[in-house]
Amino acid sequence: MAKVTAHLSFFVILLPLLSGGTLMMVNGQKTWCAAKPSSDKAALLANINYACSYVDCQTIQKGSPCFYPDSLINHASVAMNLYYQANGRNVWNCDFTGSGLIVLTDPSYADCIYA
Repeated sequence: MAKVTAHLSFFVILLPLLSGGTLMMVNGQKTWCAAKPSSDKAALLANINYACSYVDCQTIQKGSPCFYPDSLINHASVAMNLYYQANGRNVWNCDFTGSGLIVLTDPSYADCIYA
């Protein structure tokens, strides 16, 4: 049986580096906050209410760029990201009682631009 060796660098999956709770950019890449797909409806609604009490969530209102798809997880992700971006992209600003997920891929779509 042949021995298989691999370099650690091949297994790096772009995990963000943490420094005092603030996400640092990985190779200059920005981070965003999104709702975990496993989040229940009550958590998503609470996240929208919380985030939108601190940031302007007009973009998820009917007729606005991020209203469609008209789903709770979409609206929560947009609101959570607005809050996360407005508060310095700190790890704790995307926690939302364990229902937030920091992502490295820009979740923007169509005219809905995640800042």
